[in-house]
Amino acid sequence: MADDPILLAARKALSGLMMPDGTPLLGASQVSGPTVSNGRINVSIRTTAEAAAALGEVRAEAEAALRALPKVDAAFVTLTNDDTAPPVLKTVTASKPDVLAGVCHVVAVASGKGGVGKSTTAVNLALGLRAQGLKVGILDADIHGPSIPTLLALHGQPRMGKDRRLLPMQSNGVSAMSMGMMVDAETAMVWRGPMVMSAITQMLSDVDWGALDVLIVDMPPGTGDAQLAIAQGTTLAGAVIVSTPQDLALIDARRGIAMFNKVDVPILGLIENMAHFTCTDCGKQHALFGTGGAEAEAKRLGVPFLGAVPLTMDLRAASDSGRPIVARDPDGPLGSLYTDMAGTLWANLTASTSNTHTDMKLQGA
Repeated sequence: MADDPILLAARKALSGLMMPDGTPLLGASQVSGPTVSNGRINVSIRTTAEAAAALGEVRAEAEAALRALPKVDAAFVTLTNDDTAPPVLKTVTASKPDVLAGVCHVVAVASGKGGVGKSTTAVNLALGLRAQGLKVGILDADIHGPSIPTLLALHGQPRMGKDRRLLPMQSNGVSAMSMGMMVDAETAMVWRGPMVMSAITQMLSDVDWGALDVLIVDMPPGTGDAQLAIAQGTTLAGAVIVSTPQDLALIDARRGIAMFNKVDVPILGLIENMAHFTCTDCGKQHALFGTGGAEAEAKRLGVPFLGAVPLTMDLRAASDSGRPIVARDPDGPLGSLYTDMAGTLWANLTASTSNTHTDMKLQGA
């Protein structure tokens, strides 16, 4: 791909840019790329948290130069965390960029492992918050397994708005963005960590989210690069942890909680998903994955328990059809449950924010 015309044009566009210490950008040891994939250009710059701010200007210049190229759909220039990277000449105390100036609260919905119904929970919580009269968005941060387009029946690609920023798509009054909107549904996203972090960074900073009360981030499972990109790319107001009741899932949920604790993100609630299955023939409840495990864990950790969601045919059918249960049957037992949990989440979120502001005032005094 060395003779790819887009790649050659990208290298030419970046050839005049310098790192803060005077080294040419393309000659710096901590710079990877550019690489080209399906009209998208990726460049990664390894740096430390302390030195990241000094690279902000060259990062912005590089992205602007690449986006101006013809036949380029998107450009990602990402600062990735690497404590072994060489220092830059100018050292400035880094701060998180205000990429979501119009968003009041960013809330992560996470799980330590996949397959626990996290995305279904995130979508229905977003719709439950919307039912409170709030302006809500949802960001699908699972690059390798995006589910939001299916859950919200979103088709096609997002449009480009002002300043070449993407406009989120709309479903049931909720703004949504996902990598699944950018690529074919059967395309495998065989991307390494830096490219994943670049994609997440761009969906945070280069999407015109507008004014929102809450942005729900549907996190990928685990505690790796993607989670780090979100924690570094914006200020999370809190996190909701989703787990099934059995010990195997709770072990991973504890890891997720520990990760958020390390980056000083408060836990706004724990949800027990697939709490039981109600037989459609006999009407009896069957605890397929045990029962009460997440609620007991929330009590042990001293975090709010938002509720237990059963596994039902209606919930599965609503999710597969792209008509989430809160939109399909808002007054039914499941729709009401999610709306109630969203109301409790909003109360916990606003209380947490109020406490933070009070603590800041006291420290200032």
